[in-house]
Parts: sequence; C-alpha cells; structure tokens
Amino acid sequence: MTVIAIDGPAASGKGTLARRIAEKLGFAWLDTGLLYRAAGMVAVDLGADPGKERAAAQAATQLTERIAADGPGLLQDPRLRTDEAAAAASKLSAVAAARAALLDFQRTFARNPPNGAPGAVLDGRDIGTVICPDADVKLFVTATVEERARRRVKELQGRGQAAIYTAVLEDLKQRDARDSQRAVAPLKQAADAVLLDTSALDADQALAAALAMIDRILSRSAPSRAGRQP
Repeated sequence: MTVIAIDGPAASGKGTLARRIAEKLGFAWLDTGLLYRAAGMVAVDLGADPGKERAAAQAATQLTERIAADGPGLLQDPRLRTDEAAAAASKLSAVAAARAALLDFQRTFARNPPNGAPGAVLDGRDIGTVICPDADVKLFVTATVEERARRRVKELQGRGQAAIYTAVLEDLKQRDARDSQRAVAPLKQAADAVLLDTSALDADQALAAALAMIDRILSRSAPSRAGRQP
C-alpha cells in the first residue's frame, strides 16, 4: 500500500495536482480540505460559529457520522467550493477537538483506500506532519502568494463569480497567517517532504515534475518497502 501526502497553502495547485496524480497511478484520492469545509458548513447551517470549540467538535462529529451512514457524497456539495466554506474551514481547522474528530476518517482512508485501490493520495495542510507522518512520499506544493491570488481570481471568475485581485490577495495572506500560526497542526513543510514550487509551472508541468519526484522517491525506498510486513 503506497500513501502519498501532499501539503501546501491555499491555491498552490495541490488539489488539482493530487487528483491528477491519483488518476495517473490508479490511486484513491481524498481532498481533506473538503472534510473541513463540509464540517464548517455543518456548523454554519446550524447557526453556530465554526471557530468555537463546542460547535466545531459537534459539527465534525456529525459529519463523520453522516459520511459513515450515507457515504462520501456529502463532499460533492457545490457549496464546499465557495469562499464561505473556505472561511468556515479555516476557523474550524484551528479547533483541536474538531481536528481529532476528523483524524480517524483520514487515516482509515489512507490505510484502506476505497474500491481496492493500490494506494492513496491525500492532500491538505497537515498530511505529512500529522495525518500520515509515515507516508511513502511527501510533497510540499507551494507558489508565491501573488501567483496563488492570480490563480484564485481566475478560478472564481471561471465560475461566474466576481473577484477582485487585491481582496483575494489579502484574504490569502490572512489565511496563510492563520494556517501557519495556529497552535494545532500548523501548516508547515515536513522535514522529509520534497518541495515543489509551482509558481512558474502550468498544470501539466507541475504533474510531470511531481511524478518524477514520486518515481525517484519510491525507487530509492523500494528495498525497504519490499521488506515491510503486510
């Protein structure tokens, strides 16, 4: 079983990259950010503040129970791609009790990918440091905040939403600060993660670079992985 952990800040391209890597390798893919967005929106729908400990923990627990009962279809809700969901997720992710409630789901996915997939790709902000510290491959995907803001504006406009570059840029800076400075599982590059800066790369170039890194890492670790007990 191969686990690939991909971390990085918002709008770095890690989600698209993780999905395409999973498709290329035939692995299962989990966008862990959607879990936090979904839990955040559960809190919002209940009229609660996703940044408050009790509300965040209850929302995260409710979400995992609903996924267990009804499957992961909840993560396909279009609302999870909105700025409202992103803001709710950022608040909820800073609450230790909420993170603990979502932790087991993510680790179970990594250990037992659905549909018999031979491996799993998980992307988020603490996959390589907290969720899957023993992942076979760890990539930290980033780009300059200016480039990330440009991409986010393009993404929003592509959905027909109004977006002002300066406002998006400021929002990303605030989210970066919140994610990297939080006391619980802050965003940071794992010591053994490989850095991939996508600032000057398009999606295809980023995929090619990531696949080359993955191949190189797995080739180096092949002898030790072959000796692992199933």
